[in-house]
Amino acid sequence: MPKANDAALAAFIARKAEIDAALDHIRAASDAHFFASPEDVNWRHVTTFADHAALLTRMTDTIYAEGEHAPLRGTEA
Repeated sequence: MPKANDAALAAFIARKAEIDAALDHIRAASDAHFFASPEDVNWRHVTTFADHAALLTRMTDTIYAEGEHAPLRGTEA
């Protein structure tokens, strides 16, 4: 008889694969300097990067319980 969490585990593994693929895609773009040549970089690029960095910070803060996702002092388990 299968464990009760087999379906959840399969879904978790599938979502992890999606995240790994997205990270690989981002890394490839980063290695290619996000397809921007130095002479073409402008403030639009900087603004876009700031937006991307904020999204990534939100993700890492959530994953590592940091920033606004950090436990309140005195409430740690």
